[in-house]
Amino acid sequence: MLVERYRVSPVTVSRALAQLAAEGLVVTRPGAGAFRAELRTATQSSGDTSWQEVTLSAQAAAEPRSVDASGVLACLAQPPTGVIEFNSGYLHPSLQPEQALAAALGRAGRRPGAWGRPPMDGLPELREWFARGCGGAVTASDVLITSGGQTALTTALRGLAAPGTPVLVESPTYPGLIAIARAAGLRPVPVPVDTDGVRPELLADAFRATGAKVFVCQPLFQNPTGAVLSAARRPEVVRTAREFGAFVIEDDFVRRLAHDDSGPLPPPMIASDPDGVVVHVCSLTKATSPSLRVAALVARGPVLERLRAIQIVDHFFVPRPLQEATLELVGAPAWSRHLRNVATELRTRRDLMATALLRDLPELDLPHIPTGGYHLWLRLPDGAYGRGGAAAESALASAALRAGVAITPGRPYFSAEPPAGYVRLSFAGLAGEAEITEGVRRLRAAWDEVLGG
Repeated sequence: MLVERYRVSPVTVSRALAQLAAEGLVVTRPGAGAFRAELRTATQSSGDTSWQEVTLSAQAAAEPRSVDASGVLACLAQPPTGVIEFNSGYLHPSLQPEQALAAALGRAGRRPGAWGRPPMDGLPELREWFARGCGGAVTASDVLITSGGQTALTTALRGLAAPGTPVLVESPTYPGLIAIARAAGLRPVPVPVDTDGVRPELLADAFRATGAKVFVCQPLFQNPTGAVLSAARRPEVVRTAREFGAFVIEDDFVRRLAHDDSGPLPPPMIASDPDGVVVHVCSLTKATSPSLRVAALVARGPVLERLRAIQIVDHFFVPRPLQEATLELVGAPAWSRHLRNVATELRTRRDLMATALLRDLPELDLPHIPTGGYHLWLRLPDGAYGRGGAAAESALASAALRAGVAITPGRPYFSAEPPAGYVRLSFAGLAGEAEITEGVRRLRAAWDEVLGG
């Protein structure tokens, strides 16, 4: 009846009824239909949770830490309908391998034992696949399968740094990393980067001044700058960490999002590290779908057992159907075709956005156009709007949202005071040329609004 009345598909009706049932508005009875639910009246008071403020404050005094998800939510939040997403951290649905994923899930579900408990470290075949991607002498025995890159980073930081100690991070860096560190009671200490990656002399100074035992970096298409750690600096970074008895956590998050003009990519840093200085993190999420939460944590030596123990205690294991589906996906011919298509499409979107920005918003400085990843990092003019950097970013982001385009302010990417105002613009979550052109036009309007305000 509802199908005919509203001219929608049975699937749409089924989903709508399921949502109403979940909200307690209807009751479904198999064979009889759906009926309006009786409204429930509150019979108990809502309680008094004010005691929690005292308890949580006392805990914070004993072991200072803060859990601030705002920087992460800025990348995950979906803007209202009609707003162009220059803030997305994932591929547009048209770029995701949805058909290949669906086929992989179907095949995986039919595998013998697919719904049983997997090995605690992950399926051997999947661990072997990740090991081959690392190169060098990395083997499957060095690999742990985790539920996404964020989980792997959390496990690595918990395993390598004690609460209350400093951890060195790139400046700027991924806001989710800063949030992880602070939630674990760590003190993120910034080490500046330029277009060739982290500066080794400043890294050595930071180790010496803080006594830190961990440095976290993204040596390939760094977020947010897009920088690639140069060939000359790569061994120097590892050598510096080794000198101070420290670990390097290598977050290799977008290796599979290189553009088709990137040229040969440098191998992961762990490939040339026989001494176990580098702990490697590699995720498939960025190259596939936000819901394919599968990643690898790679380490050598005694630290591997510590990381393994934390992984087991926190998560037990990654669900076997998801691991089986990942194996099906990366083993299918469609996988290499998908990567080639993404490499071409991201380069096209990058060039379109860079050209539009240089033409329509020359006031914003674009010091580096990356050959991989999914975003551009722009510096605001010094003294923009007569405000400081953070105020300028906030004003522009608010005006942009009113104009119908969502952007990411630069302040969350710094663990200390930023040197200037910045914004990050993503081109991965966009449908194509028309949306990019319109988004830049709206951003121009927002810039003019704030300048005139």
